[in-house]
Amino acid sequence: MPAEFEDQPKKSISWHYYMALVRRRSWFFLIPFFFGWLVLWGVSWVLPAKYRSETLILVEKPTVPQQFVMPNIASSIQDRLQSISEQILSRTRLLHIIETDDLYSKNRRRLTPDELVERMRKDIEVEVFRAQGTDQLTSFNVRYSSNSPALAQLVTSQLTDLFISQNLEVRQEQSKNTTKFLENQLEDARHALSEQEEKVRQFKQRHLGELPGQTQSNLQILSGLQAQRQSAEESLSSAKQQNTYLESLLSQYRALQRSTSTAATASIGLPAIEQQLDKLKSQLADLSSHYTDRHPDVRKLNEEIAKTERMKQQLIAELNTGSQQPSVATLTSAPDYADANTPAIMQVESQFKANQLEIASRQRALEAIDMEIRDYQSRLNQAPVREQEYTDITRGYEQSKANYDELLKKKNDSELATNLELRQQGEHFRILDPPSLPQKPYFPDRLKMCGIGLALGLVLGAAFAVGSEYVDDRLYSDEELKKLVPVDVIAEIPVISTVEEDRENLHQLIMLWATTAFILLSIALGSAYSFFRG
Repeated sequence: MPAEFEDQPKKSISWHYYMALVRRRSWFFLIPFFFGWLVLWGVSWVLPAKYRSETLILVEKPTVPQQFVMPNIASSIQDRLQSISEQILSRTRLLHIIETDDLYSKNRRRLTPDELVERMRKDIEVEVFRAQGTDQLTSFNVRYSSNSPALAQLVTSQLTDLFISQNLEVRQEQSKNTTKFLENQLEDARHALSEQEEKVRQFKQRHLGELPGQTQSNLQILSGLQAQRQSAEESLSSAKQQNTYLESLLSQYRALQRSTSTAATASIGLPAIEQQLDKLKSQLADLSSHYTDRHPDVRKLNEEIAKTERMKQQLIAELNTGSQQPSVATLTSAPDYADANTPAIMQVESQFKANQLEIASRQRALEAIDMEIRDYQSRLNQAPVREQEYTDITRGYEQSKANYDELLKKKNDSELATNLELRQQGEHFRILDPPSLPQKPYFPDRLKMCGIGLALGLVLGAAFAVGSEYVDDRLYSDEELKKLVPVDVIAEIPVISTVEEDRENLHQLIMLWATTAFILLSIALGSAYSFFRG
């Protein structure tokens, strides 16, 4: 082809070309278009109809607010619904429903039980609805598809009952398990607390008087014991002084008894008695400054002073009645005097023995007081150690007590929640819309398939028309001729047809329009039938 021909601009195809194309390829478009629609429309009526029944189940909150009774179920409603769905869609439950309701009776011979269960799972749908903007589940739909509307409604009702009853059983079982677990934990905590209480009791019993709370009382008792010791020491000192006096007096009496002269005895014994009397009065003055006259030591000292004064008066009287130079009769009567003083000596000896017993008793009392003082001092010295030991042992008791109190509160709260679940007042499912009885099948959607058939027919018709035009090598316009031969058309020979040809063309045109009308009317009637009966 010459270069000047290639450089010529290409002309665009006008709408006259498309109109001529439609006239030439009408049959290539109409027949595929109609059959494409007819095939899908016929398939929609050949496929078995399936009816779907559905129900809406609402998730209701507990009737008692959570601030009064806290739920003891840890799983969320989403997890619980998933678990319930798995249990309901289990092989055992679905096979029971299939056998009870006689489902898939036509396919039982060629399908295994597992295949029947899998088919039923495909026919069951669970659609959940959540609150806007959150993941909280508010309700869900349960659907079941079947060839029979009544059977679809029946199975949907059974599935709904299973969801509601299974939810109650799951919640009640979980609540009971939680309460039982807390009861077991509480029993273990009770045993642990009893062991700690026994340890504390044994510690208190073993270290009675050494406990930290008894330190102040130990100090007070120790102060009292020290005061008693001081008093006991003073009493012992007084008793020892009395012992010295009685011992001296007894020696004097015995000396007088051995003396043969009354004057000699008087001259020897009177100064000693006066000296002893002064000593006793000095002791009385000292005791009177500390005690009253009713004190036993004061009373006893007064008695000794009185006895000593009577002895002094007796000696003075004997000296006054006798001469300074004793006579032979006086000397000879000395044994009689000694015999007269024998009762006094016996009395002094008795007092001396009593005094010795008193000293021994007071020494023993003082030793007992010293032992008690050492015991309480030892307790006070051990107080820091006992306090640390008591703190260690009570720490375990307090922890066990706190753990027991906490578990007791949790167990009581869990029992309230369990009672709430047993009364079906906790979170539960409620049927909002009962299972519906479907009036029309949801599959196949015949009107939708009719529309898809129209679109398929248009695609097939256009494809056949364009394809036939593409494979046709005839020229139908001067533009096509100019593409092959780049010259101008000088003259055009019109179509010269005979009467038969005109008649044949008219007949073909009438057939075309009649076919077109038939196709359009068939599509309209088929679409209307699919709309009203589909």
